[in-house]
Amino acid sequence: MMQAPLEGLVQTGADLFLAFVLGALIGIERQWRQRTAGLRTNTLVAVGAAIFVDLALRMGGAAEAIRVVAYVVSGVGFLGAGTIMKEGANVRGLNTAATLWGSAAVGACAGAEEWAPALLAAAFVLSANTLLRPVVNQINRRPLDTGGTELTTTVYLIVARGQEGDLRDAVTEILEKGGYPIREMRMHPFGRQETEIAATLLTSSVVEEELDRLVERLEHLGDVHQVFWHQSPGE
Repeated sequence: MMQAPLEGLVQTGADLFLAFVLGALIGIERQWRQRTAGLRTNTLVAVGAAIFVDLALRMGGAAEAIRVVAYVVSGVGFLGAGTIMKEGANVRGLNTAATLWGSAAVGACAGAEEWAPALLAAAFVLSANTLLRPVVNQINRRPLDTGGTELTTTVYLIVARGQEGDLRDAVTEILEKGGYPIREMRMHPFGRQETEIAATLLTSSVVEEELDRLVERLEHLGDVHQVFWHQSPGE
């Protein structure tokens, strides 16, 4: 049964508003963490999915809407692929791509006037990106047997020669207090007046933002000229 034009327009506006709000909520969390697809991208994906599903419902009914949802899923798959990047042995952007799929699903529910499922879907997407993050970090920090370690993370420091002894203890303390105990520490001459300290971490995985903050602390130690970290396949 066709809705009156004004009534249908009001319902469409309500559906799109819900998709806008829920997509923005998901996007705010992504923007806060400075991910590739942030506030605007997730909002646009949710609203776009809602528009397509709403239009299909009004023009072709439920059967057409189902086909449109399938097209939305395929289209968002291509969009998500653009956020996935491979950097050496690391693959980044998988979670961002999955979040875009979640935003599209939320928008599709809103466009189909299924408000309760849209709210639940948004809640679960947000929970996956926030509540599960500490769990993932704790699991990744658990030391594994050397043979089972996929990536080895090493922190390198270029320091003034003759200061290695004092800096060794300071580096160990900062990294261990930050949750990254050292498995092995090596020292090599670096040029004529410097020494390279290579501290291999015990953990099998790291949180980049946390390790970057620890590197900044190490840079402020006296006689430290340069600090950086690198990941390589485990031996």
